[in-house]
Amino acid sequence: MAVALSADVAAGRVAWPVVIAAMLTALLEVLDLTVVNVSLPHMLGAFGATPDQITWVVTSYMISSAAIMPLTGYLVTNYGRRRTLLFSIGGFVVTSAACGAAWNLQSMVIFRLLQGATGAVLIPLAQSFLFEAFPREKRAQAMSIFGLSIMIAPILGPTLGGWITENFEWRWVFYINVPIGVVAFLLGMAQVPASERPAVRSTDWTGLVLLCVGIGSLQAVLDQGQTLDWFASNVISGLTFVCVVTFLVFTVRGLSRPDNIIDLKLFRDRNFALGCLLIAGYGLAMYGTITLLPLLSQRVLGYPADTAGLIFLPRGLVSAVMMVLIGSYLAGRVDVRKLIGVGVVVSAVSCLLMTEYSLDIDMWGLIWPGFVQGFGMALIFGQVSVITFDTVPPHKSDEAAGLYSVTRTIGSSMGVAISGTVLVRQEQVHTNILGGHVTAWNPALAHWLDVQHLDWTEPTTPAFLAHEIGRHATMGAFLDCYWMIAWFFMALLPMVFLLKRSVHLKARESGAH
Repeated sequence: MAVALSADVAAGRVAWPVVIAAMLTALLEVLDLTVVNVSLPHMLGAFGATPDQITWVVTSYMISSAAIMPLTGYLVTNYGRRRTLLFSIGGFVVTSAACGAAWNLQSMVIFRLLQGATGAVLIPLAQSFLFEAFPREKRAQAMSIFGLSIMIAPILGPTLGGWITENFEWRWVFYINVPIGVVAFLLGMAQVPASERPAVRSTDWTGLVLLCVGIGSLQAVLDQGQTLDWFASNVISGLTFVCVVTFLVFTVRGLSRPDNIIDLKLFRDRNFALGCLLIAGYGLAMYGTITLLPLLSQRVLGYPADTAGLIFLPRGLVSAVMMVLIGSYLAGRVDVRKLIGVGVVVSAVSCLLMTEYSLDIDMWGLIWPGFVQGFGMALIFGQVSVITFDTVPPHKSDEAAGLYSVTRTIGSSMGVAISGTVLVRQEQVHTNILGGHVTAWNPALAHWLDVQHLDWTEPTTPAFLAHEIGRHATMGAFLDCYWMIAWFFMALLPMVFLLKRSVHLKARESGAH
C-alpha cells in the first residue's frame, strides 16, 4: 500500500523529514546487532553462561528477524504502512529496554526474539520510504542515504559497542536504542502520512508457517553450525533437512497460488532476481571481513575492544562521503552496471591488500586497506538497490523491499558462518604444518632459538614455541580467509554483466538526443 507522494516530492523536491525518520529507523535495527556482538563476553560473565550458550543472544534475534522480514508486504497491505512502521518502532524500543533489564540468559533470549520480530520490517520500510521521499531521477541519491544507515552502522557498531562496554555497563548497548527510537517514533507520527484504508488480504496460514519455519531453520543452521560442528551434529542435520523440505514445498506451492503469503513472481523480473543475488553475495563477502577484523586486532594483535573498534572508523568515513558524492553527482550520469563492476573489483583488491597483513603490522597497516574497501562499498551498495528496484511496480515496493532485505540478511549470515568455519579449520591446518617443523634436527629452528636466547633444555621453551606457533597459525588462517573473500567478490562480476541497463538512464539519454 503506497503512501501518497507529498507536495514536495510531486514538485521535484526531497521530503527531508521523512528521510531523517527513515534513516533513524534503519539505523536502529542494523546498529543494534553489531553493537551487541562486542558486549557478548561481558554478558557471558553476568549470566554465568558458557560461550556456546551466549551465542543464542545473537541467534535468537537473527532467527525472528529473518523469519518476519519477508512478510513486510503482507503486513503493509493489511494494516497500512504508517501503522506497521509505528508499531515496529514502538515494539523495538520496548523490547530493547527489556533486553537491558534482562535478569538471566533465558529472559534475554526471549526478549531478543521479540526484539528481532518487531524490528524486522524497519529496514525494508525505511527503503520504501526513501524511494518515495525522493523524485525518481534522484533515486540513486536516496539509496546512497539508505546505504549510510545499512552499511555504515555495522562498521561503526564495533567502535560504539567497544566504547560503551569499556566505559559503561553492557546493558547500555540496549538502552541506547530508547532515545533514538523515541525520536524516530515521533518523526514517524508527525511526518509519515496515513495511507488509504488498508485492503484486507486473506492470510495464507500454511504459506506463512512454511516460510517462517524454513527461514528460521536456515538462520539457526548458519548461526549455530560452527558451534555444533556442522553436519557432525544431529541438530544441524535435522534443521537443514527441515529447511530444504519447507523451502521446496513453499516454492512449489507458492508458484501456483495467487494468494501466497509473498509474491514469488517478483523473481521473474531479471534485475530484481539478480539484484537480490548480488546483495546476498556482497553481504556474504563484506560481513566476512567485518567479522574477521575485530578478531584479528584483539585476539592476535592484542588491541583492546575500544581501540579495535576505531580501526573501522576511517573505512566508514570514506564510505559515507563517497556514497553521498556518487549518489548525488555520478550515478545519474554513468551506467549503474559500470559503477557496480568497478566497486566489485575495488572490493576484491582491498581483500588482496589484507592478505599482506603480518604479526608486525601497525594500526595504519590495518586501516588503509579499509579506505579502499570503503570506496568499493560506496560504489556497490546504493547502485545495486537502484537497479534492483528499477522495474518493480510501485504497489509491490514494500514486498520487494522485504525480500531484498532478507536475502541480504541471509547472505551476511552465510558470510559470518563461512568465514568463522574456514578460520578455525585453517588454523588447525597451519598448526599442523608449522608443528611438523619443530624438531631438534631443524637448523632453522635451532638458529631461531639462538636469536631468542632460548635452549631446548629450558622448561619454558616448549610453551614459548607453542605460543608462537599458535600466533603464526592464526595469522595464516586469517590470510587464507581474506584470499577466499577476494574470490567471493570476483565471483559477483558475471551477475553484474547480466543486469539490464537502468530504465531511468536510458530515458534520460533518449531525452538528450
